[in-house]
Amino acid sequence: MNKYSELIQEKYAQIGSNDLGYIDDALGAVMTVLNEIVDNQQVPTELREKAAYAAANLLISDFDVK
Repeated sequence: MNKYSELIQEKYAQIGSNDLGYIDDALGAVMTVLNEIVDNQQVPTELREKAAYAAANLLISDFDVK
């Protein structure tokens, strides 16, 4: 868990303590966010490329992305 940012760790703790709701379709949520990053022209190209690559890998993996 320490390899992730402080904000991710904070949200993890909030979900674990029920202060923040758990998302049943977590992979779908990830794909939505990655797609928003890729489509946002204000995001640097390098980050958009990384997001697109991550999203494509999720789609081609064994995970059930809806």
